[in-house]
Amino acid sequence: MVDAERWLSVEEIAAHLGISKETIYRWIEREKVPAHRVGRLWKFKTSEVDKWVMSGGAEADSSERGEHI
Repeated sequence: MVDAERWLSVEEIAAHLGISKETIYRWIEREKVPAHRVGRLWKFKTSEVDKWVMSGGAEADSSERGEHI
């Protein structure tokens, strides 16, 4: 059996990245971060978000506000 990656909440992915929930919600609004809607909730795969961050996806937005990842 393949070990399935767990879906993370906004709070969990923010803690994983060491940033605020507000930054995550801002990225969602701007359709920047890889996020998936499950009912009324946003969910994230750590591997997708990590790949996005490592490819530079978070650089422009976080530097605008002085927040560092």
